[in-house]
Amino acid sequence: MSVLPGLRPATSEEIGESLSYALRYDGRKRVHHADELMAKITAERLVRHLERCGFVLMKRPDAAAPSTTPHTERPGREPTGP
Repeated sequence: MSVLPGLRPATSEEIGESLSYALRYDGRKRVHHADELMAKITAERLVRHLERCGFVLMKRPDAAAPSTTPHTERPGREPTGP
């Protein structure tokens, strides 16, 4: 098993939030066969079960937010204008 740098054990809250999100959405599209309360209850029960079974889930560090600026120049480069 290769270990990626920056991995850390995921908290129960992070696992629960991810499972709850997965039960309510398919990618970015909302699915309507699981309401928010049922998704939360199901996710919490799954987290407790995984913990009892000894599972340890790892989480990568949060990725940097993408830039939304319209600038095309890269940092550290001289401008090419007149």
